[in-house]
Formats: sequence, C-alpha cells, structure tokens
Amino acid sequence: GHCRLLCKPSALAQHLVRSLGRSAALRGGRWPWLRWPQLQMLWQLLQPPESEPVVARELLQLPDSGVVALDWLVGPWGAAGGGGGVSSPVLLLIPNAAGKVTGGLLQLGLRALERGFIPVIFNRRGHNGCPLTTPRLQPFGDPRDLREAVTYLRCRHPSASLLAVSEGSGSGLLLAYLGESGSSSRLAAAACLSPIFRGRDWFEAGMPWLYEWPLLLHLKQGLSRYAGALAEVVDMDRLLGSRSLRELEETLFCRTRSRPTSWECYWERNEPLRDADEAAVPVLCLCSADDPVRGPPGQSLPRELFRSSPYFFLLLTPHGGHCGFPRRRPGRCWAHEAVLEYFRAMAEFLRTEERRKGLPRPR
Repeated sequence: GHCRLLCKPSALAQHLVRSLGRSAALRGGRWPWLRWPQLQMLWQLLQPPESEPVVARELLQLPDSGVVALDWLVGPWGAAGGGGGVSSPVLLLIPNAAGKVTGGLLQLGLRALERGFIPVIFNRRGHNGCPLTTPRLQPFGDPRDLREAVTYLRCRHPSASLLAVSEGSGSGLLLAYLGESGSSSRLAAAACLSPIFRGRDWFEAGMPWLYEWPLLLHLKQGLSRYAGALAEVVDMDRLLGSRSLRELEETLFCRTRSRPTSWECYWERNEPLRDADEAAVPVLCLCSADDPVRGPPGQSLPRELFRSSPYFFLLLTPHGGHCGFPRRRPGRCWAHEAVLEYFRAMAEFLRTEERRKGLPRPR
C-alpha cells in the first residue's frame, strides 16, 4: 500500500516487516477520492463508531488527591472484556491532549475487544467528565498521572501483557512516559497514531484555523466548568480569551499565580522526546506524509531517532491525513488493523525469543 517502514535493522524489525507485509490492512483498499487530508480528517472525526460501546467508568485517586478516570470498554454485548480471560492483554487507549475521545479511538477499542483484548481509556484530570478535585491540570508531557494509572492496571491484571496506544497530540504523553520510565515502564509494546513529536514547534507553528478553532473551543468549554477552582491559580479571563492553542497552554501552565515559569523552561520539562534515548519498549508510530496537523514531514518527523534507536519504528504512508487512514472495507480505518497486527507480531516475537533463550516468563 505504498507504506514505508523506517527503523534500525534488527531481528525484531525483520519480524515486523514480515508480519505487516502479510497483513491485509496494508494492501490498499483506500478510497481514491479521499486523497485530501482535510476530508480524511473530517470524515474520521464526524463518523460515529459502528456500534455504540458500553463503558464502565472507574475513578483513580492520585497521591495529591487528584483524580483520573479509567473507562473500561465492555462492548455493545454487555459482557466485560468481550470474552477475554484474566490473562488477556490490557490495551490502554490515550486520547489527544484535549481529552477528546474520538469515534476513531472508540472504534479501535471495539476492534481490540473483538480480538480478546481488554481495552481501557485513560482520561486526564478534568477531561471527558472526569472531576477536577485539585486546581491542577496535566501538562502536555508530564507522565506522572499516567504512571499511577499504569501501576494500578499492572496490580489489577498482574498476569496480563500491558499495551498502550495513543492518538494525535496524546502521543506526547505516551512518548514522554516511555522515555522517563525506560525499562521500568511495565509496558510490553506501544503504538502512536499520527503522533506529535515536537511539542514546542507544534504549538508555535499553529494549525490551520479549520482544526485549531474547534479544538480551542472544546478546551475552553471544558475549562469553563472549573472556572471557580482554577481562578485560584490562573487568570481565567485571559485563559478563556485565548486566541490560539499556544496562548491557552502558556496561560494555563506558565503564567500561573503560584509558580510562574518561562515558555522555554516549560518545554524543557514537557518535550515528548526529551528522554527518547532511554526508551526500552518497542514503539510503532503510524504517520502520514500529508498530515495537516503535525506539519511538513521534513520538519516534524525525527527520522534520525528511527534510524538510531532499535525501539522506534516509523510506518509512513503518503496519504492518510491526521488519524484518518480511511478504507472502504469494514473498520473504516486501516491503521487500527495495522496496530492490532503489530501487537500480535510483538507477542509472537517475544514468545519465540523466550523459547529460544529458555527464559522464564515474567511474573
């Protein structure tokens, strides 16, 4: 399907090339008229999931009394896990940085549920109806809350493989977590759909108004619910009057009343790839060359990272837009099938390596 896999040569890379090469998800089937990335993105965002999922919410209290929400997808069948057993792999779904749970992310969760995974959506503080119990939101690349959620999932499913997939700007959180955690991430594999690799450059460049203004409105609507609590730490008039995502991010996290900081210092602590060299978990990044949100591939894709690190794999396609990747067959998004095939191939490779080396399975 004209996709290219950019990675450092290794046994894992060869296995991944063979597995994806056999996958029907990458054998074309795209709609010829959907070569415009704007149409691809709008089509994917406006389409509801094929089946309305049933979600069971669980609130997780954090050490500072903050709260994040875990939404377990139990499917339209009313049975938790869609038939998955106690050792079924747990798939952690991370929405974009605005907390918008798109129809595409729900569809990926349902596809995973049908294949025996246990999908769960991670909702940040104050996002997607999660209560804001402290006057603090989660910065762009601060993985502390995600680390607490991963620890909880590992305790709840100790014998299951833990996987993670992120969508769009939410990949900044996942990439930061993998870099900070290194070999202690507790994840077996991860994937990023249309990730934002360079957070500061992305905020400073801005997006076309067709994408930025709806996202900005969505963020302001969510923040206005907590205007009373947030007024203690930020200037709400300035926040709700922001005319760009950069202005909103800077007001919310840099121009605080208690701990103001500079834009440069903020990104030193929140750049997604700041500790990428420490990552020790295989990560598949699915990107489109015509992504109108991420920006031109020559400036926004860290190709050297994929050439030098044995853990990062870039699957680059010429058309697909931002989190679109449409196709005509059931499922609507071929990237979802590619991600699930990637996770299957990773599990197969790890089992083969364990048998070859005679290593005991981790407890």
